[in-house]
Amino acid sequence: MKEGAQATSQSRVVYDRLAAHYDRAMRPLEGWLLARLRAKLMTELPMGGRILEVGAGTGANFAYYSDEARGAASELSREMLKRAREKKRPTQVHLVCNKAEQLPFADASFDAAFATLVFCSVVSPTQAFAELRRVVRPGGRVVLLEHVRPEGLLGKVFDALSLVTVPLFDDHFNRQTAREAQRAGLQVERVDKHLRGIVQLIVCRV
Repeated sequence: MKEGAQATSQSRVVYDRLAAHYDRAMRPLEGWLLARLRAKLMTELPMGGRILEVGAGTGANFAYYSDEARGAASELSREMLKRAREKKRPTQVHLVCNKAEQLPFADASFDAAFATLVFCSVVSPTQAFAELRRVVRPGGRVVLLEHVRPEGLLGKVFDALSLVTVPLFDDHFNRQTAREAQRAGLQVERVDKHLRGIVQLIVCRV
């Protein structure tokens, strides 16, 4: 098995295992911060456009979709996707099982794409961003809600945390997602920082 495929398979196993506990574990963070940031992210997406969600997980964002939303919500973990199917979502949003680095859609299929707490765990952010550039039309938006490596001494703490979180949860605490998006060719228009820059809402243009 090729190295990338093996890493993807390992990531799927990790999130299949976490799926049953994910919503309960995230509930305190949702009430404290994430719920309002998810809602804010949705306001950055075009009304009436065709939308792609990458890494839909258990469907935590479905509650913030408009009733008229249309497009696709993709997810690597089949167990996560199983729980997402149980949640209410707009009838024109279809669920798809795939990895972020290999999206099963034609070029320029979407007007915008978004992801929440996803790029900390994708195997190759570079490939995933390249795929987003491919499937989102020129001039379309890519909006991300991510936890990232903060600046200063706290960044070194996050480097150390990653030594534990990567093998346990396949979660990289020290990624610099806005920089990675820019290096991959996206135009980063705005970065809204929360919790001393640990959580960021990143608005990009293709």
